[in-house]
Formats: sequence, C-alpha cells, structure tokens
Amino acid sequence: MANQKGLTPVHFFSHGSTMMLGEESESANYWKACGDAALANGIEHVIMMGAHWAALGDAIEVSGHPKPGKSPVAYVRPEVYEPYDLNPDLPMSRRVCDILQKAGFKASVNDKFDWIHDTYLILIRMFPGGCPPTTIISMNARYDPHYHMKVGSSLRSLRKERILFIGSGGAVHNLYRNQWAPMIRYRDNFGFSTPPEKWALDFRQEFKNALIGDDLGGNPGRTGGPALRKRVTALMKLPGYRDAHATDDHFMSAMFVAGLCGDWDDVGMYGELGAETWELTNMCNSQFTLGKWVEV
Repeated sequence: MANQKGLTPVHFFSHGSTMMLGEESESANYWKACGDAALANGIEHVIMMGAHWAALGDAIEVSGHPKPGKSPVAYVRPEVYEPYDLNPDLPMSRRVCDILQKAGFKASVNDKFDWIHDTYLILIRMFPGGCPPTTIISMNARYDPHYHMKVGSSLRSLRKERILFIGSGGAVHNLYRNQWAPMIRYRDNFGFSTPPEKWALDFRQEFKNALIGDDLGGNPGRTGGPALRKRVTALMKLPGYRDAHATDDHFMSAMFVAGLCGDWDDVGMYGELGAETWELTNMCNSQFTLGKWVEV
C-alpha cells in the first residue's frame, strides 16, 4: 500500500474543446467537485502544466507575468471568462524555477506569458468563487516523455505541502479526426451523428488502464510508482497512439503527472476515473485523480 500520508492528490484533466468552458457536462461537475475538495482541505497553491505552451530548444519556462491576460476563447461568450480574475503566484513561480534549475533543467521565469484556455478553463470550472494562487509550467517543444516525467518527479516533494498539482491535456485528442460540423453549424460540441470510432475507443481504454493501474472494478484502481511511469510512457509506442494524438502536446502533462506519482512510495496509491465526456465524436475527455484527500 502506498505511503501517501501527508501527500496531496494529483489530477490529470482532459480540458477538451473551448466549449467545455461554456457548456455543462459530467466533466465540468467533476472539476467543480475536485475544486471544492481542494478548498475544504486547505489548499493554498495550484501548480499546472497545460498543453498549449511549450518552450523551444532545451528550455522550460514558468509563468511569471504579474498581471497575465487571457487568450481569447472561440465558441464561448466573453462574459463567461473575461470577468474572472487570474491570480499568478509569483513567489511559487520563482521557487518552482529554482527547484527545476537544481534538477538540471534550463528553467527560467517568463514575465510576459499570458494564460491560455487549457489552464484557465479548468480553474474557472474548479474555483468559480476565485482563482487560488496559481503557477503554470510550460512543456518543452521537443516533447520528450522522459523529460516531462522528470519535471514531475523533481517537484514531487511539494505534494507534502498544501499544493495541488494539475496536468491539463487530453486522453484522446486528435483535432484532425474530430467531427467539427455540429459545433461549427449548431454550436453543439456534444452532437453525434455516429458513435466514436474504434481507434478512439481503443486508445481511451489503454489510457485508462495506464493511469489507474490495477482495476478494482469499475473506475477506481491502484496505481502509482515506477510501474505508472512505465505504463504511461509505453502508450506512446502503441500503434494507435498517433491516431489518438496527432501531436504530442496534449499527452505531455500525463507524463508530468506520472512523474509526480511515480516514486516507490507511491506504489499502490488510489487512482480513479472520476468523469468522462465525449465531444466532437472522437475526442475523449477523461478526468483522473491519483491519490485521495482522506489519506492526507
């Protein structure tokens, strides 16, 4: 059994299309429930890795803009997101950058980065009453899975504090193979004329198996440890990976989460698929939590 006493849970959330911000769904309800649980347990900081910000070369960057703007969101009314005040956590950004530098990363603070919907969509849904102090970590544009796993493992010790880690990406996220017509013509991202295709269903199952590990029946399981790292990394070698992820950007935060939960002390930690929402026929938005507040 995992020694998770004093460690905060970690989330992997599939943020989906921009319309997941404006439309109600099972995933949106789960994000809110996770936010409520975090606040009830006294969370003081949020650290995120998204899927829309990547540093070039061998660099990685940490958000440091004191008054970040929001990138515009298509298919969502501006009044849904524009009034929401972002809360950049500048001291934590500096601290995260220092930890990454000591771990050997070419890390720096970017004081000009404006936030993108992959992160603030989740924050608005989780914390509608106000954004907690939040730090965003970029990906590296070479999309090396082991690199991003090491980013997570380098920061794992911060789970001993009142810090909530979130990876925002996608379980099945191939924009080229989505069915866009219902969304473009009718503003309906949940409108299907056919079921999801087999390749999407198959990879969704592989992704679930990798994240929650040993199935306890239904959606919870026992996960964590080096085996979690191995399973998530191995997903990129599956024949169906490129069908499910035409680009690697929405997968790297899963590697980040695997690093955060991949220590030997994490072996056997609880994992659950808490909610799932399909949209645009072939986009699977699975929502995972690794760890439990009752163990903190």
